[in-house]
Amino acid sequence: MTLHFVLDPDLTPHLRDQLVALWLEVTNAGGAVGFVPPVTEAEVRSMADPTFDGITDGPDRLLVGYADGRPVAALVFADNRFHLKPHWCTLKRVMVHPHAQGNGYGAALMREAERLGRKLGWEALHLTVRDGGGLDAFYRRLGYREVGRLPGALRVGTGDDRDELHMWLALTR
Repeated sequence: MTLHFVLDPDLTPHLRDQLVALWLEVTNAGGAVGFVPPVTEAEVRSMADPTFDGITDGPDRLLVGYADGRPVAALVFADNRFHLKPHWCTLKRVMVHPHAQGNGYGAALMREAERLGRKLGWEALHLTVRDGGGLDAFYRRLGYREVGRLPGALRVGTGDDRDELHMWLALTR
């Protein structure tokens, strides 16, 4: 399958439903995108709707990767909403459909985010990672470096607190 990207697609009700389904499947497959499995569609919608509002009403941006006409990868360029931070952006809800993983789509999504970040004038990209899943190694291979860690900041279950890692990619060289 060939992956193609669309920045700021029209967030129609159909696309919203597709993105909620993607988010639900990623989470229930163990992806760290704001929930701990198992999660219901209603729970995902409770976070998705405000996320979509931040995109349609601004200032956030949405990047969607399509394969065979359906969304299989997505992320949000989340504005920092602070006047001293307009020169960098936080990536949120970085996800690739579980059935599409292993095809290089995650790396392609992140390379496209990097390309667009430069084009949009940002000097850096920031993201957070739930420790314990090995995703930090994936981001390190893409040039991100750990710049901070909040010990035990994420409670994923009783007696299971995880560090939240802050990772940074400088876009200016």
